[in-house]
Amino acid sequence: MLPWKRMFRPLAALLLATAALTVPASAAHASTAPSHGWNDYSCHPSAAHPRPVVLVHGTLGNSIDNWLVLAPYLEHRGYCVFSLNYGQLPGVPVFYGLGSIDKSAEQLSAYVDRVLASTGAAKVDLVGHSQGGMMPRYYLKFLGGAAKVNSLVGIAPSNHGTTLSGLTHLLPYFPGAEYLLNAATPALAQQIVGSDLMKRLNAGGDTVPGVHYTVISSKYDEVVTPYRSQFLSGPDVKNILLQNLCSLDFSEHVLIGTTDRIAFHEVANALDPAHATRTTCLSALS
Repeated sequence: MLPWKRMFRPLAALLLATAALTVPASAAHASTAPSHGWNDYSCHPSAAHPRPVVLVHGTLGNSIDNWLVLAPYLEHRGYCVFSLNYGQLPGVPVFYGLGSIDKSAEQLSAYVDRVLASTGAAKVDLVGHSQGGMMPRYYLKFLGGAAKVNSLVGIAPSNHGTTLSGLTHLLPYFPGAEYLLNAATPALAQQIVGSDLMKRLNAGGDTVPGVHYTVISSKYDEVVTPYRSQFLSGPDVKNILLQNLCSLDFSEHVLIGTTDRIAFHEVANALDPAHATRTTCLSALS
């Protein structure tokens, strides 16, 4: 193999792993596809579940693909469920969550206001995967979201950035690669450990008063690494490692947010802690 090809392999691995900071289950589902029952703006929350749930997709995801399992799961349990697209780059269809995270947080803010206005609810609950579990913290901390949000549930969230299993340490060996990440896909660069956005987001503490935080992680996560960097510190935080609930659960970054009903059982517990039930391997059948 030629020397330049050997040098290119780590960069290719870096770009492929970076692209996995998300979830689209199938690019065949465009963002304009039918939402399979959720995003019903005539839905009015019940007394049992008085807050609508807003689902926030991950990097490269969209409002449909990310939630083909979780949205119906929550609807079946009586919730009004909504999902948005955010962070679109010009000329890039279907794949969202690539734009600057601060701008994406502004889009989330506007969407929450829309949901509150249509449902008449006082607050929402947010559930997000990957970037979608972290980006709302910007909204809560800097854009007044704490007054409108009861709880934030992050599934494999990039709360303190990621090393991408160490691959980000290779960036200095590829001049221009970091600039390319920043210029072409701001959200990817902002999720690297030590980025300016990560420093600002986590300065002065991980949480804001008045919001209940839950983090659901897998030790097999190969994208947001190390997995413990997903956990938050604060007075109203519950950090959950999936394998402590079911040692047979081998979900990694994508599966934990798209299909894992054991993780989803913990989402339901976080949304309605007064009626929480024990999560076990059998929760996969619920």
